[in-house]
Amino acid sequence: MKKSDKQEFYALILGASSGFGEATAVKLAKDGFNILGVHLDRQATMHNVERIIKEIESAGVEAKFFNANAADEVKRNGIINEIKTLLNGKPLIKVIMHSLAFGTLKPFIPANNEQAITKAQLEMTLDVMAHSLVYWVQDVVSNNLLAKGARIFAMTSSGGHSIIPFYGAVSAAKAALESHIRQLSVELGEKFGASANSIMAGVTDTPALRKIPGNTELIDIAERKNPHGRLTTPEDIAKVISLLCKDGGEWVSGGLIHADGGEDIVNYVGQKKSRQI
Repeated sequence: MKKSDKQEFYALILGASSGFGEATAVKLAKDGFNILGVHLDRQATMHNVERIIKEIESAGVEAKFFNANAADEVKRNGIINEIKTLLNGKPLIKVIMHSLAFGTLKPFIPANNEQAITKAQLEMTLDVMAHSLVYWVQDVVSNNLLAKGARIFAMTSSGGHSIIPFYGAVSAAKAALESHIRQLSVELGEKFGASANSIMAGVTDTPALRKIPGNTELIDIAERKNPHGRLTTPEDIAKVISLLCKDGGEWVSGGLIHADGGEDIVNYVGQKKSRQI
């Protein structure tokens, strides 16, 4: 691990080994933040984690990754203790990003031979994709690790206010996540001068998207709806978060930020186009 002389603050990324979490970790590292990454990977994908760590360290900052289930209370407590030791108990966590994408994609009311979502599956989806944010922030705060003027980000989607087949549990989780962000923006703003925002990305071709039934149709529709004629990329989102972490970004708080190139406001689907500039 390397430690930059330029930056003492840390960004805690939940879901740091792919998609939005990966891109944001790399971008914030280039901005000078040390990175604390929590991810869940098997041996077959650990080479990708190692690549991300090397890219972060090449920016001259520290990278400390934890391979564990971020929604597991015991694992969370262990990681928080390790982080507290690493930071010498100082309030140096300036950014917390929640980008956990693990939930059950099943209908509430099954048709034909489909299986309906169970109580355990519904509760797990809400716990991982929404409630875990609250628990992590609580632990960071209670251990005096949250810096003044910190920024909290949670990844949501248009599925939080619209219907996608098999997406019911995840949709509920996204809606809950947005609610949690609003509450945190007030409570953290009062005590820490911190901000909290939901980042609503446009359709992005990530491993999480590929697990949604009918994902190819979602991609096609998004490409035709988006005024820019393309999908959102993880790097687009990383740049938005980077901007909000700069001086002045703390005054943007409690909101649902559309980081989708205008995709969500388009109600029609035109012909697929290629935009040239």
